[in-house]
Amino acid sequence: MPTAHKILLLDDEQDLLDLYRDVLTQLPSRPEIHTANSGARAIALLESEPFTMLISDLRMPKMDGLQVLSIVRRKFPQLRIVIMTGVVDEQYRSRAYAMGIDLFWEKPRTSEEITLFRDCIESLLGQQEDGGFRGVQSKSLVDIIQLECLSHNSSVLKITKAGEQGNIWVTEGKVIDAATLTLGGEEAFKEILSWKTGSFEILPGEPDHPCVITTSYQGLLLDFAQTCDENKGSEASAQTAACDTKFLTRSPLAALSKVDGVEFVMTVPADEKSEPLSWGLENMGPVATWTRQTQKRLRELGERLQAGDLKQVEAIGLERHIGIASRGDTELCVGFKRTLSADELYETLKNISIKWAS
Repeated sequence: MPTAHKILLLDDEQDLLDLYRDVLTQLPSRPEIHTANSGARAIALLESEPFTMLISDLRMPKMDGLQVLSIVRRKFPQLRIVIMTGVVDEQYRSRAYAMGIDLFWEKPRTSEEITLFRDCIESLLGQQEDGGFRGVQSKSLVDIIQLECLSHNSSVLKITKAGEQGNIWVTEGKVIDAATLTLGGEEAFKEILSWKTGSFEILPGEPDHPCVITTSYQGLLLDFAQTCDENKGSEASAQTAACDTKFLTRSPLAALSKVDGVEFVMTVPADEKSEPLSWGLENMGPVATWTRQTQKRLRELGERLQAGDLKQVEAIGLERHIGIASRGDTELCVGFKRTLSADELYETLKNISIKWAS
């Protein structure tokens, strides 16, 4: 019987330790969860018994996360390390990745972020030591780019492979440019994405870098996956045949995700017995229920006010924006990046509705 993984949680706030322990005990691998409220206590525990992973806060009194990292990385080189912080600081982030951590994560606030965090931890626990990119062991660039974009980060991803170098610019969760020694834009992005191993570094974002790529990151990844599928088995696909595209959900809605600013697309039948379809959304149930209830209430209000048929709905949120459009007895629910203005949200949803109807 395989030995259970052991995770050590380090945070100076007991409430957060209790919360994250409850979250991680739900992992499919059922790891043992231990906690420490100081750097000194964490190091003592690591020295007393073997652990698989350390998840550490960044800013703590006396000994902060980076100080702990410098010690444990030297003493326990095989230990997987995740930095989790409530303060987003690109300098801290770059230093942490340069010191060899596996993941830098902003403390999750929503249920979706908690689910994504839990999935990432489970993935790290199940990975082997060899392969992947240094700094985020055994993770493909697809994984890394998804994490950067879903976290709405601004950064420059620097990748080096056997004398080749490439950069991918991410601004507020959007891929805006890519470059290799000979290529630029989307062509460079596809070229870099085909690299399976190499050295990896996250640098601070460049807010003044021009936006060359306008396709959403979901659309870019989907295009890359389709290119791999088309070329699979041919001699010309030697470089792209090893694409890692397991994250993509095959769906007829995938084409709508290429619209800039879209994070997920879902169709919701009025009949609750019928299953919704989605692209880019793992937990469809709560969103489908909210969509049906929202449309029902707004239609009832429209009838009382004699306002006519309900065409579309735009909702502005702190985490993301939501748009809903109707066609017959089916609702189209679209999640958008929070960076879109109200006018952009209206026009984008209208264009997506037209494509969906056609």
